[in-house]
Amino acid sequence: MLHVVLSADPELPVPPKLYGGIERIIDLLARELVRLGHQVTLFAHPASVSAGRLMGYRGQSSASCVDTFLNAAMITRYCLSNKVDVIHNFARLQYLLPMLPLRIPKLMTYQRAITPRSVRIGDRLSRGTLQFAAISHHMVKSVAAIGTWHIVPNCASLQTYDFRPSVAADAPLMFLGRIEEIKGAHLAIEIARRARRRLFIAGNVPEGGRSYFETKIKPHIDNDQVVYVGPVDDVGKNRLLGQASALLMPLLWEEPFGIVMVEAMACGTPVLALDRGAAPEVVEDGVTGFVQANVDGLIEAVGRLDTIDRRMCRGRVEREYSDAVITEKYLAAYETVIAACK
Repeated sequence: MLHVVLSADPELPVPPKLYGGIERIIDLLARELVRLGHQVTLFAHPASVSAGRLMGYRGQSSASCVDTFLNAAMITRYCLSNKVDVIHNFARLQYLLPMLPLRIPKLMTYQRAITPRSVRIGDRLSRGTLQFAAISHHMVKSVAAIGTWHIVPNCASLQTYDFRPSVAADAPLMFLGRIEEIKGAHLAIEIARRARRRLFIAGNVPEGGRSYFETKIKPHIDNDQVVYVGPVDDVGKNRLLGQASALLMPLLWEEPFGIVMVEAMACGTPVLALDRGAAPEVVEDGVTGFVQANVDGLIEAVGRLDTIDRRMCRGRVEREYSDAVITEKYLAAYETVIAACK
């Protein structure tokens, strides 16, 4: 059995109460590792309640150099005074800097845009003791030749999301995510109106997104065709996604993954996505949803939702994106980096 050290950013607890995709994945991984008999030590926000032993950070902000130094020093002291088989970092690479030259196996998972310079520095300073993981092939196009990479997608808990084999003929469309322009909530409204379907919108309005919400979203909310339900927890997501005819992902940016797509498919709900980021990797076009080049294509796809077998959506998650499957992939990555350090 392995002793795995997991490190998160300090801003949100693990698991998050509402928004927080990375923290949700860390929680699922920690719980599955513990279930399999591994020892887990988690460095995270002090309010975290995830599986394993919690080490609450002193520093509270990734943007603070002082806080980052305090948190990195905390992880380093622990790893030097305890037998640790592998350090798995989901936080900034800076958290690993003091340990990069040491012969401690290290895995760095990127869930945000990857900077080639930081990967190059990490690879050079670690002398092969640091390997990298990304959540989609799309993410690593510019850095695949630097260091050793593992592709481990994000996941959903099959216990959290109930499979719904069918929904009503007039079931609404669903948009779930941060209410900001790059996520395309305004396009979801356009799709629903032009397809003459009801739309439920769920998600938080982030700092800096209030003007977008007030001008492009709020004027269309009538609590009839367009309903805004606000931020939701896992229970709310399970209910809303399960009763939807489809999840809309009209992305206007190169999203690295999009956990909500997997959560929707776990409920049996197909995904209608624009061809951006990792969407073509996650959604099997014509089988678990439709990936289209533009809004017109997504509107047309709404009319073909009855050709999607919701059992295929759930099955794809069971095979490719469950917490158990993803944990096994990370365990394989651990064994690779451990072997490289011997």
